[in-house]
Parts: sequence; C-alpha cells; structure tokens
Amino acid sequence: MKRSHITLHPGDVWHYLRETAEILRTLGQETDRRFQETDRKFQETDRMFKETSAETNRKFQETDAKIKQVNVQIGNLGNRLGEFVEEMVLPSALRVLQERGIEVHAIYPRARAKRKTGGTEIDLLLINTTDAVAIEVKSALSIDHVNEHLERMDRFKMLFPHHAHLNVHGAVAGMVVPEEVAAYAVKCGLFVLVPAADTMQLFNTPEFQPKTW
Repeated sequence: MKRSHITLHPGDVWHYLRETAEILRTLGQETDRRFQETDRKFQETDRMFKETSAETNRKFQETDAKIKQVNVQIGNLGNRLGEFVEEMVLPSALRVLQERGIEVHAIYPRARAKRKTGGTEIDLLLINTTDAVAIEVKSALSIDHVNEHLERMDRFKMLFPHHAHLNVHGAVAGMVVPEEVAAYAVKCGLFVLVPAADTMQLFNTPEFQPKTW
C-alpha cells in the first residue's frame, strides 16, 4: 500500500511557528493579567482586613470607655443611694414610725451579720426595747427586691440572735417605687416608703397591720 505524506514548505512552517508564538504570547498576557488581578484582589482584601481590624479596635476602645463611664455612674449612684438613705429615708422613717407608735432608740445603717449558714446586710435597722424595723432601700424598687427582703426577714432572727426577743417588722423604700410594687409589698406585710415632693411618705393605709417576724 502506498504511504501518503504531507510536504511542509518552509513558508508553512514559518507561518505555523508565528501562529504558535502568537498564541503563547496571548496566553502569557492573559496569565499575567490574571496574576495582576489576583494580586489586586489580595491587596484589596488586605486593605479591607486592616480597615476592619482598625474599626474593631476603635469599637473595642469605645466599649471600654463606655464601661468605665458606666462604672463611674454606678459608683455615683451608690453614693447617691447612701445620701438618699441618710437625707430622705431615715428622717421620714423616724417620723412615720413614731406616728405608728414605734419610737426609735437606736439606728444602725448597713447592719451586717455573718454566720456559717450565710450572711446579710440591712440598709437601715431601727430598734427600740420591743420592736425592730429592717428597711431595704433601692434606687428603683422591684418585686424581686421585695421578695429578696422577705427572705432576709425570714432569716433575721437567726442572723441577729441578739435581737431575737424583738417584734421585727420589714420595710422597703426607693427613689422610684412603681405603684404595683408598692401594693405588692403592702400585701406581703411590709411598710412602704415612697417619694413625695422633697420627703418620703408611707404608702400604707392607716388600717395597715405590719407582719411580725
């Protein structure tokens, strides 16, 4: 069988080589363009990461500054609450208790007790020879605060055994006292002191009989 063969002329070879070189050049340009595009995207990603990192650091610094500001405000609130107890609650409590026939002979601010079974702190403890009134004071009184004080009252004589012979009553007071909270505290047998102009007044009615622990 006769073999067929293709004869390449020098011009054809040169043309083929030129086309191949052009293809390679085009591929090289495309590869270079894609490398440049990838590098640009890496640079853009790096820039965005740095901007995000800087923004995150700025927000952390702002948050830290706000936390410090809140801590200062809480400290100021604690000071205000102490002033509120001394300037508003104490004189008002002495007045309303006297009106109820309870004379106060001794005053114990922040009365503390600690036993193996636990401890407690009472914002204001007022005492005479037969009665004691334990007052809890809050900036904004809530039902949870009332319940906590009721638990404190249940443990009072165990934590303060030297007052166990007294008739112990509970009271709550606040810079802000919602009416439903005050009504709940009264229902639980507590005296309730609420703000009134530049003083404090008793929320309880004249017929109110306090719970005795």
